[in-house]
Amino acid sequence: MRHFLKIADFSAKEIDKILNFSLRLKKELKKTGKNKPIFQDKSLAMIFEKPSLRTRVSFEVGMTQLGGHALYLGPNDIQMGKRESIADISGTLCRYANIIMARVFKHEVLDELVLHSTVPVINALSDLEHPCQIMADLLTMLEHKQKLKGLKVAFVGDGENNVTHSLALAAGLMGIDFSVANPRGYSMKKEVVADAKKFAKKSGGKINEYNDPQEAVSGVDVIYTDTWISMGDEAEKAKRLKAFKEFQVTNKLMNYASKSAVFMHDMPAYRGNEVAEEVIDGPRSIIFDQAENRLHAQKGIMVYLIKNSTFEKSQGKK
Repeated sequence: MRHFLKIADFSAKEIDKILNFSLRLKKELKKTGKNKPIFQDKSLAMIFEKPSLRTRVSFEVGMTQLGGHALYLGPNDIQMGKRESIADISGTLCRYANIIMARVFKHEVLDELVLHSTVPVINALSDLEHPCQIMADLLTMLEHKQKLKGLKVAFVGDGENNVTHSLALAAGLMGIDFSVANPRGYSMKKEVVADAKKFAKKSGGKINEYNDPQEAVSGVDVIYTDTWISMGDEAEKAKRLKAFKEFQVTNKLMNYASKSAVFMHDMPAYRGNEVAEEVIDGPRSIIFDQAENRLHAQKGIMVYLIKNSTFEKSQGKK
């Protein structure tokens, strides 16, 4: 059984395969107005401990476009670990749905879902990683820059962030030169950096950490940032705003990158904090291409997981 809890659950070859298939699905939809009903009579169970605009809409619409059905389960619907155990929820959902996605606070919840699941489970966000977002990001970079290997990408902001972690690991896998600029005390987890560098050694990529944003973004092709205050960090808002004040992505900072550099943000975005309004709403911003590609990348992920599930193979389906 294949699951997608971390970006490194897929090899570089598999990521390439999924991205190429996602592009095919996107082109098919743009050209004909629809996709083939690959998921006819199939269902997706969507578990949300945390709310999200892009995650819910992209998964639900994506499943519908492929001929399937998506069921939303919010915090008050199942109350994982409170009203009912995670094991019982997982065991039950597997009898109804062909695939499960979950957007959770703690990554350990996903591990337990998988432990009791007989269908693929997708991490739609946890405190450790955000792999679906990064698949959409890679798809967007590929469309705009026509390559991944050798691309230069810089993340400016909170290093100890699920997006930063998954980006670093994906960069290591795909041969991307990845730089992170963060204030002291907000660096990536050491174990994530170690894994990313291990992957990079094999792929030819680079992983670099800085405390100076200008140094990190010098000559890069992509500048990426994220909110300074993620869900769960609200109590530290004043402290974080002070710590990150020199890490805002401005036009001045963008000018240290290559002339053709683009700006990315996974949203929700807070103009005037992590990014200046003139950047995120300016001509170099590709945030809505990035948001749209959540739809196409996740369709590719779901198709790949379901087609490679033990059940599908046992039915002789390819």
